[in-house]
Amino acid sequence: MTGGIYAALGVRRIINGYGTNTRLSGGLMAPEVVAAMAEASRACVEMHHLQAAASRAIAEATGAEAGIVTSGAAAALLLGAASCMARLDPGAMNRLPETAGMPDEFIVIRSQRNMYDRALRAAGGRMVEVGIPDRYSGPGVRDASAGEVADAITDRTAAIYYLAGDAAEPPLPDIVRVAHARGVPVLVDAAAQLPPASNLRRFIAEGVDLVCFSGGKAIGGPQASGILAGRRDLVSSALAQMLDLDLPEAQFVAPAEFAPLNQMRFLPHHGIGRSGKAGKEEIVGLIVALRRFVAEDPAQRTARWTARLATLRDAAPGAVMLPDGAKPGLPLLELRFPDRAAAERADATLRARDPAVHLDASRIRRGVLVVNPIALDDADLPLLAAALKECCA
Repeated sequence: MTGGIYAALGVRRIINGYGTNTRLSGGLMAPEVVAAMAEASRACVEMHHLQAAASRAIAEATGAEAGIVTSGAAAALLLGAASCMARLDPGAMNRLPETAGMPDEFIVIRSQRNMYDRALRAAGGRMVEVGIPDRYSGPGVRDASAGEVADAITDRTAAIYYLAGDAAEPPLPDIVRVAHARGVPVLVDAAAQLPPASNLRRFIAEGVDLVCFSGGKAIGGPQASGILAGRRDLVSSALAQMLDLDLPEAQFVAPAEFAPLNQMRFLPHHGIGRSGKAGKEEIVGLIVALRRFVAEDPAQRTARWTARLATLRDAAPGAVMLPDGAKPGLPLLELRFPDRAAAERADATLRARDPAVHLDASRIRRGVLVVNPIALDDADLPLLAAALKECCA
C-alpha cells in the first residue's frame, strides 16, 4: 500500500502491529464502512433522529434498552457519568460540572483506578475509592469486596464505576446486586473488552445500567466513535447533554427511542457532553461496522487473524503463537529475545524503517515484543515479514 494522502501531507505511514492503539491512529475500516461514511457526508439529517437509528442498532447488538454513538469510549464515560448525576433534570444538566445539590460520587474499586476515569471527573464527579489491592502489591491475596462497596454507598453516590477485565474483582454481578439494592446505577467501562463478540451482550445481561465500548477497536468503526448503551432514561439524559438543542422548545420532540426526554421540564442548554458529540459520518460508520461485527462468525474472524500471524511466524525464528493471547478469540505472536536490551534494539530497528513498524512493547522488560493482528493490512504482510526476519535473525 502506498503512502497516498499521508505522503502528500509529509506524514510517514506505519505498519501497525501493535493493535487498535489510539496513539497509532487505531485500526482499519472495511470498504463498506468507508463507503457508508462517504455517502452519509453527502446529505444532512436531524441528529436526534440519526441517533435514534443508532439506538435501534445498538439495542439489537447489546440487548440494552437504548444506545447512542459518542466520539469515543472516553466520551461515553463522560456522558454516562453526567447522566448518572443529572438524570432527567435540565437544571442539573445546565449546572454541570458544578454539582451542588446532586449526587456526584462514583465509587470505584482502588485496583480499577485508571487514566480514563478522568472522564468522570471532567463531568463533575468525585471518585471514592474502596478496597486494598493486596493481590497486586504482594502482601496478600485480597482485593475489594462487594460488602465494602455497599458500605461506601451514601445519598451522595451517583453510581458505581467498574472497569471490566479478566482480572477485575469483585465479580460484576456482585457489584450489581449491592448497587441495585440501594437504587444506585452501575456504569461499566468495557472499551477494550471486544473480542469476544459475546461481551457486547454480557454486561447488559449481568444487569449493569450503562456500558461503554470503543467503536474504533475490534468493532472496526471510525476511530473517533464509541458506544454508550443501557437504560433508556440514562442514555436519554446522556443524549440531551450532547445534542445541539439551540432551537425553539416546541420544535423538539424526542423520538420513541429517547421518550424519557419528553418528561423534561424544559430543554437544557448545550451540555457538559457537547465535546463528546459524534458527526453523522461517524454514526453511520459505527452502525455499519457494528452490524458487520455482529454478523461475522467469531471463528472466522479469529481464523483470519491467525492466518496473518502464521505468515509472520514463519519469517521470525523463535516466534511463538498464542491462540488466546490477550483475550478469547484474539491470537497474538510473541517475539522472544534473550533479554530486554535485545528486545529494545529490535524495537528501535523496526520503528526506524520506512514504513515504520510498531509492535506491542508492553512486555519488553521481559525481552518480549508482541504482534497483534487486528490493525494489520494483508497487503503489508510481506513487508512486515521481511522486517521481522531481519530483526529476529
